[in-house]
Amino acid sequence: MPKLSNLYLLAYNSLQAVAWAVCLALSLSSFVSTKAVNGAYASAGDLIYFLQMVQFLEVIHGAVGLVPSGVVFPLMQWAGRAHFLFVLRQTHEVQESPSVFITFVAWSLSEVIRYPHYAFNCMGSCPSWITYLRYTAFIVLYPPGMAGETWLMYQALPFVKKRSLFPDLFAGLSYYNFLRVLLVCYPFLCLKLYLHMFKQRRSKLGKHPKKKKR
Repeated sequence: MPKLSNLYLLAYNSLQAVAWAVCLALSLSSFVSTKAVNGAYASAGDLIYFLQMVQFLEVIHGAVGLVPSGVVFPLMQWAGRAHFLFVLRQTHEVQESPSVFITFVAWSLSEVIRYPHYAFNCMGSCPSWITYLRYTAFIVLYPPGMAGETWLMYQALPFVKKRSLFPDLFAGLSYYNFLRVLLVCYPFLCLKLYLHMFKQRRSKLGKHPKKKKR
């Protein structure tokens, strides 16, 4: 009989897979119906925000040992996306930016591959082509997603400054200046996550050493 934790993970990953497929459909249907890329936030923004907040559970999963992912990299990815959505929701002027559409589509495509892979693993057998996609699609999908996040934060800078959002965020540092520092560091943080995925890819898809003949 499957463990309760395994059933929970199967349900969680299956629901996330379906929800992110809906996000992808909403983002693309907006583009198809309007022939423009400025409607992604209006179509899918609230659902993506909700799903991203729920994804903090994955940090907890790693912290309590429910999954072997650890805490650092899930937390980095969650924090990066959550901050992107915070900027997006606070800065209405950039909600119709093409960077939102690019980021939402990249995220959604990544998740409709990642979560089915996790769900199949919970059932004990994952098709090899899904495993291959899980550890290959990121090569194409991560760069536009990361670029979209960075682009939007840069676009938001003048509006953040104008609104004086969190003027004294920490020890006299304003949120505007924090965002400027973050934009300098962000490419390096993204690169760290990107290289981590390549390391995972080598681990999961690398050739297994041949057994020596007796």
